[in-house]
Amino acid sequence: MSNQEAIKKTQHKLRNARFVTVLTGAGISADSDIPTFRGAEGLWKQYRAEDLASPHAFARDPRLVWEWYSWRRALIAAKMPNCAHEALVSMSGQFSSFVLMTQNVDGLHGMAGSHDCLEIHGNIWKVRCTKCSTVTDNRDLPIVFPPQCAVCGGLLRPHVVWFGESLDSQILDRCMCALQSCDVLLVIGTSGVVQPAASFAMMVKLAGAYTVEINLDPTPSSGSMDTVIKGRAKDVVPLLCENFIQEG
Repeated sequence: MSNQEAIKKTQHKLRNARFVTVLTGAGISADSDIPTFRGAEGLWKQYRAEDLASPHAFARDPRLVWEWYSWRRALIAAKMPNCAHEALVSMSGQFSSFVLMTQNVDGLHGMAGSHDCLEIHGNIWKVRCTKCSTVTDNRDLPIVFPPQCAVCGGLLRPHVVWFGESLDSQILDRCMCALQSCDVLLVIGTSGVVQPAASFAMMVKLAGAYTVEINLDPTPSSGSMDTVIKGRAKDVVPLLCENFIQEG
């Protein structure tokens, strides 16, 4: 199937859908020039992301971990949502149910105007108290160390899911509900290797939903998708949205 045919097929499926779920990954943020912070891009000083994004690293040297997150925040703060983020906001009002899930922690979906986005891996602009677990918004740049909880005075940590940690069970439950009830699942800019999100498409396909992957390169999930559209999120998603609204 050509890209043009795949786009038309997806438009048709969207026009006839009532319940739509969307999963986004690093690819949609890459179009806003957000680095992935993994692999070569993830090298900071002599450390890699895997060396710093863990409970063990934070317990050993919280100042070092916060220094890294302050650096990341400064890079992200200079970026803006792109037209793919904005198109999803426009699309959200066209269905009986529209659920947006993301693996990204940059907060760009919220900045674009998406409400109640399910942030599977947390949000870099939120902090959580290590003592009382209170979660609050925090856009301090740079972080003044040690950051302390206004409620109990405990040490604050980034409100993100680190290596070795479990996902938030309430968010995961909401994701499962959205996946079980959707007619169409759009998977946008994900690598298809990070669990449990990598299994979402197969889960909904087995339940009878239509699955669409939008990505610049093939992923391990591409072969099991109903439709694959090759391209950047910023180019493909607005096209789907515009045509859906015009023809719907």
